Amino acid sequence: MNNKKIILITLLVLTIGTLIAKDINYIVPSGLKATAYPAHNELSWNNKAGFIYEIYRSTNAGKKFVKCAETCADSYLDFYAKTADTNINFVYRILPKGLNVKSADADKFELNINDIASTDEALLDMTQRYTTRYFYDFAESVTGMARERSNDVNGEIVTTGGTGFGIMALIAGAERNYFSRNDAYKTIHKIVSFLERTERFHGAWSHWYDAETGKPFSFSKYDDGGDLVETAFLTQGLLTAREYFKNGNDNETQLACRITNLWETIEWSWYTQGTDSLYWHWSKNYGFKMNHRIKGFDETMITYVLAASSPTYPIERSVYESCYTNSTYYFNGKSYYGIKLDLGMDFGGPLFFTHYSFLGLNPNGLTDNNTNYFERNRAHALIHRAYAINNPKKHSGYGANCWGFTSSDDPIVGYTSHHPGTNDENGTVSPTAALSSIVYTPEESMQVLRHLYFDLGKKTFGKYGFYDAFNPGLVEGQQVVKSYLAIDQGPIAVMIENYRSGLLWKLFMQNKEIQQGLEKLGFKTTK
Repeated sequence: MNNKKIILITLLVLTIGTLIAKDINYIVPSGLKATAYPAHNELSWNNKAGFIYEIYRSTNAGKKFVKCAETCADSYLDFYAKTADTNINFVYRILPKGLNVKSADADKFELNINDIASTDEALLDMTQRYTTRYFYDFAESVTGMARERSNDVNGEIVTTGGTGFGIMALIAGAERNYFSRNDAYKTIHKIVSFLERTERFHGAWSHWYDAETGKPFSFSKYDDGGDLVETAFLTQGLLTAREYFKNGNDNETQLACRITNLWETIEWSWYTQGTDSLYWHWSKNYGFKMNHRIKGFDETMITYVLAASSPTYPIERSVYESCYTNSTYYFNGKSYYGIKLDLGMDFGGPLFFTHYSFLGLNPNGLTDNNTNYFERNRAHALIHRAYAINNPKKHSGYGANCWGFTSSDDPIVGYTSHHPGTNDENGTVSPTAALSSIVYTPEESMQVLRHLYFDLGKKTFGKYGFYDAFNPGLVEGQQVVKSYLAIDQGPIAVMIENYRSGLLWKLFMQNKEIQQGLEKLGFKTTK
């Protein structure tokens, strides 16, 4: 798709400073901005007080205005019907609720936007830009950490694994000029400062923390201490940042050194309990009571890579082979819809298995005696797509342009795991699944992206990109979960960047310790 639109957006701004409507004092919006995208216009303004504004649109030079929405937010995404017209004029008014749009005196300013292209590259950039906002605009203000979710009911809960993904997204955002390199540095500096002072458990961090108190927030009854897998996701991001900043200015090089100190104080080997297994959790209150061995094939492969790579507390190869690869769900060898799957459970499991460990770990040219990891992960994504096309349960909306199942929010049951061949596959599609798979299935994932945006964007796309999940078979108004989760947003932004430039793969893989750890575990790399 290479059609271009020339869009003239005109915002009409009220000249008076304060208006009274329905006995309520309203501040006329200031700081108005307008940006055009292939199928929507984004309007934003200052609204710290949370006043209610009405948005009006005209497409006939201001002769007739139609009310689009009313909101107490500070932005509005106006999706419009596709048209063959390549020269579109929009006029907007943003007014305090209750004010007569026809009677308002106004000044006019214009924003001319040329060549709004619907190319794949434009759509990818738009998606990456919006998604990265979650880790920059929506970061916890004091700590810089990624908020667990946008609809958090537990207060200021921040996530360690999601923050690791976010660090990588911030680096990509700086390189794409969504914000400055120094802006990314400042946020990552906040994160590192928080990680240095918060409680750790033999070097490992908890799954969640309370940003206000800095104390661990229990993930479950016995999970109130160290979470080695979430620590691995976080460390993947930290080591990527270390490489990004290590040759920078004095502040950046100091930050890189502080990251090295955090990295070298994680006691990976302690989490073996002196056995040939890695254990996921340890608590001061409950010890290893959860007794959860880390074994796959699943999202945890990066934990073994980092544990083997540690310069201070490494594990031996025997731990990896005796635990991770010695599992019921490790080897597969069966074919699904004519697509062979070397490793993993039936149908491959949820697609985040192919994302989390490979945000920094480059699957291209990564092999061992068991598989080629790029081909294995590509097969996993293609099986999900084939399943949606076959659609054995006859769910509404499934097809070549609507596929991808993973752990996410769900409009029916709340947060749960979705994957083919299980009862959890209930008609819910998670955008992160197909979009984060773009490194494996570029054409197939772009087909989903176009559908999500051009056909469903008014429902599925918001302030931080695509919402977490939707179920086309539900009644109108119940189809979409309008939430964002750090662990789902992060892979979208990171994998799009890896597809576009390979930046995060390059940074992570150039860590010398990682190369040594991969060799130790029997991996071969060509990238």
